[in-house]
Amino acid sequence: MAKVFSSYSHDDENHRDQLEKHLASLKHEGLIETWHDRRILAGSEVNASIDQQINVADVILLLVSSSFISSYYCYSIEMHRALERHHAGECRVIPVIVRPCDWSSTPFGKLLAAPSDGRAVTTWPNYDEAYADIAKQVRAVVKDVAAADQQPTAFPTNIPHPASASQNAQFTPPRSSNLRLRKTFADLEKDQFAHESFDYIARFFEATLKELEARNPGIQGVFRPVDANRFTAAVYSQGAIVSECGIALSDGYGRGSITYSSQASHSGGFNEMLNVECDDQSMFFKSLMGMNSRGGEKLSQEGAAELLWSKLIERLQR
Repeated sequence: MAKVFSSYSHDDENHRDQLEKHLASLKHEGLIETWHDRRILAGSEVNASIDQQINVADVILLLVSSSFISSYYCYSIEMHRALERHHAGECRVIPVIVRPCDWSSTPFGKLLAAPSDGRAVTTWPNYDEAYADIAKQVRAVVKDVAAADQQPTAFPTNIPHPASASQNAQFTPPRSSNLRLRKTFADLEKDQFAHESFDYIARFFEATLKELEARNPGIQGVFRPVDANRFTAAVYSQGAIVSECGIALSDGYGRGSITYSSQASHSGGFNEMLNVECDDQSMFFKSLMGMNSRGGEKLSQEGAAELLWSKLIERLQR
């Protein structure tokens, strides 16, 4: 069984929790055992506990973000020790890019990062797809490590019980890493998520229309904000309108609903509706129309924006 150590900024704790869920199948199969600093017992010496675990890990995941890079302890202590062991052939380091940041010039910039192509988790339309991609790559590395070394190197089973208080600070008894508690989201949080997402979608449409126009001679994109909760978008070819839409944030169909109408006038009807939903860890959007390939998926802000944009652009792609 391989020991997997997660180095991360506490700003990204939610990403670590979600990744743990996707690594669960590897745990059930007895392939890995995970460790992170939330497993340190009260009264233990924090730095010593982390040093102990990072020095025996078979696989070290660096959950990379601007917060990780700006953290002295993550970057200068944990990351440097991880790379020392990686270059010595004692472990495998996998950079996991959770949020976009300037990481390619860092000391781990030459390592193949996960998810695929080093594309940050938060830029994937569906976060679950990103985490599943990471889990598959971790599985491949763990199997490769096991093939190279048939002797289990994870947790030594013959650690003597510490005889003194100083030794006790260095000793971490085995216990479950399944300490994640259910999260609940108040109406205020759902409303804030809906409003922030609507603002993101508006910026997304405005920037994408400009890029569409720049790349395609004869195409004009027009973005018009109507008010704080509604905007319209239109695409013209040689001055003739080809596709248009109206997108609105409304509570009329459910708390924080975002509706899409194929008519800029948006007279009350709509062709697509996204509602804010949540599970025990995060908030997301779900399509309520059930007539698209993304029906039933948990959509991030990026995923919601991509879904609505695909409806506007599809007339130009037929």
